[in-house]
Amino acid sequence: MKKINPSIKNHLLIGIFISFWLFIFAYFIRPFDDGTISSKQWILISAGFSFIAFLCYGFIAVIQKSLFEKALKWNVLFEIAILLLFHLFFLVLTYSYYKSPILNGGFGFLKFLQVIILKSALISTPIIVLARIYSVKLIPIQDENITIRGENKLDILKIRKNDLVCVSNAQNYVEIFYTEGSLIKTKLIRSTLKKVQKDFDFLVQIHRSHLINPTHFKAWKNQDTIALTQMELPVSKNFKEHLLSL
Repeated sequence: MKKINPSIKNHLLIGIFISFWLFIFAYFIRPFDDGTISSKQWILISAGFSFIAFLCYGFIAVIQKSLFEKALKWNVLFEIAILLLFHLFFLVLTYSYYKSPILNGGFGFLKFLQVIILKSALISTPIIVLARIYSVKLIPIQDENITIRGENKLDILKIRKNDLVCVSNAQNYVEIFYTEGSLIKTKLIRSTLKKVQKDFDFLVQIHRSHLINPTHFKAWKNQDTIALTQMELPVSKNFKEHLLSL
C-alpha cells in the first residue's frame, strides 16, 4: 500500500465499519465459546471488544496522519507498523476489559493472546487491509486549502496546499510561488520566512532565503541546486543533510 487517505474523519468511518463487523462476528460466531458463557455475557464481550476496536483504530488514525504529514510519503513498512500498533493497542485494552469486574475472564495473558487475540487478528487483519485500500480508491483525498496572511489586511493568498511550490525571502516581504494550471505565479506578502515556516510546518528550509514544499521536489541538478516544478533553487550546506533525509 503506497497511498493513504490521511483524513481522520474518513478513517473513523472505517473504524465504525470494523467495530460493527467485529460485534457481529464475536456475537454470532463466538470464537472462544466453551459453553459456559451466557448470551448476556456475549453481548457484553461483543459490544466491549467492538468499542475498543473503534477506539484503537481512531487512535492509530491520529498517529498515521501525523506520521504522513512529517514523512510526506507512505509505504509498506509504515502500513505494517500501523497494523501492528492497532493489534497491540487492541490486545492491551481488550485484556484489561476481559479481566475487569464486568467480565471477570479466567484466561491468563498468554492464553488470552493465543485463544482470542491471535485468532481475531488472523480474521480481522484482511478486513482492515481491504477497508484501508478501498478508503483510498473510493473516498477522494481532499486537497487541503491554506491561507497565507501578511501584516497588512490586503496581504492574503488562498491556495491549495499542493499548489504551493516555494516561499522566498524578499527583504521585508516574502515571495510566494504557486501553480495555477500549468503556470507558475507569484505574490509578494509583507511577512517573514520564519513566520511562514511557523504557520506551515510542512515547508522545508533549504536555504536561509528559501522554503520549499517537498511535493514539488523533482531532482538534484547538481550538489548545490535542486529542481522544483518549473524552477530551480540553491541549497545551502546547513540544510542539505536534512533535505537528503526526506
